[in-house]
Amino acid sequence: MNLGALFSGGKDSTMAAYWAVKNGHKIVCLITLISESSESYMFHVPNIEWTKYQAEAMNIPQIMKKTKGEKEEELKDLKNALIQAIKKYKIEGITAGALASNYQKKRIEKICHELNIECIAPYWNYGDEKYMHEIVENNFEVIITSVSAEGLTPDILGKKIDHDLIEKLKKIRQKNRININGEGGEYETFVLDCPLFRKRLVLRDFFIQKDSNSASLVIQKLETKPQNI
Repeated sequence: MNLGALFSGGKDSTMAAYWAVKNGHKIVCLITLISESSESYMFHVPNIEWTKYQAEAMNIPQIMKKTKGEKEEELKDLKNALIQAIKKYKIEGITAGALASNYQKKRIEKICHELNIECIAPYWNYGDEKYMHEIVENNFEVIITSVSAEGLTPDILGKKIDHDLIEKLKKIRQKNRININGEGGEYETFVLDCPLFRKRLVLRDFFIQKDSNSASLVIQKLETKPQNI
């Protein structure tokens, strides 16, 4: 089946697209919504503009649309983006990185039903520890790009998700009751490499931005490198 991937640049949307390819589907386009509001209920915000480098690394065309990020209204922008993907790339469905958020999943499914396309969320209620280790085992290179939960400190920004970091997140969960997969908005991520990439991305420059309740790694420069270097 020809699919579009709802794509934010983070681990979950990329893992969903990878699952689809592994299971015989073809990702024919990436669909990215750029929210003007950091309070968007639907769309990932940090470093979203850098997804164009990931699209280039995968050699997959990308539809990028802006949205004001207003609750419910942003769904109209998503629907318009999907209509464009249906017309331009003949998609029969989409992948979504939803893990446990009923708010997001139900709204995406409703739009897909209206457009008569399928919605595939392969890691829905998958099991957080199993899912996190699967990211590592599938050779994903993923960095933490924002933290916004008690117990998560700025020192993990830029750290790669590996088995050691997963154990650290599990220890923090014991005290602070976070979701270790970040589904509650505890942290955000950016994928530098994975099996879908024909080139890998290298982070060359960034700065850390802090406020009273959160901190973000703001990408300023990325480079693409051949996989064998």
